[in-house]
Amino acid sequence: MTETEDKLIDAMLTHVPFDGWSDTAFRAAIRDTDVNPTVARGLFPRGARDVARAWHDRGDAKMTGAMAQADLSHLRYSEKVAHAVRLRIEAIEDKEALRRAMVQNVLPLNAPDGARMLWQTADHVWRALGDTSEDYNWYTKRMTLSGVIGSTLLFWLGDESYGNQATWDFLDRRIGDVMQFEKAKARVTSGPLGRALTAPGSLLGMIRAPRRRDDLPGARR
Repeated sequence: MTETEDKLIDAMLTHVPFDGWSDTAFRAAIRDTDVNPTVARGLFPRGARDVARAWHDRGDAKMTGAMAQADLSHLRYSEKVAHAVRLRIEAIEDKEALRRAMVQNVLPLNAPDGARMLWQTADHVWRALGDTSEDYNWYTKRMTLSGVIGSTLLFWLGDESYGNQATWDFLDRRIGDVMQFEKAKARVTSGPLGRALTAPGSLLGMIRAPRRRDDLPGARR
């Protein structure tokens, strides 16, 4: 991410509480930073929507950077997942900006973009934890974790507990649900039915993870 992109994101965040993720806020950010409007539109062709996406990407980058520096050797796997999601939430500088973004993302036109952002964050978490799945597990892991991240963010927006402890307790419960799902899935796939469903040539057996980095569902182009 360039310095100009960072400047525009930071400037826009000061206007989002009043104008939302709108073109009004985007134009105000351009004025505040003295960035050439043509350059700004080149960086963010969809205006405010692309700035919101870039803000999300910046949060993902902060989370992956913090994960790379953390010593997680003493944690169980479920605790590592919860730690990564917590780091991602703690990377959010402005709760009101997130609230405004999530309100926009429920609109039919924006919903696919919102889903891609959640999927992307889930992908970053699994990659940071060294996930090597190449089959249908690649998709189910990201699908379930996307749901956990989305529900935890909604809970966090209304959390008034000290140190957001209620949110972290909620997160631990949701991660526990994911681990139970993974255990149940493992039991099914290790049995006769599961072996038949995942055999070479079967529907599940033909599912593969995206091969190219730009083939990842949710990649910002």
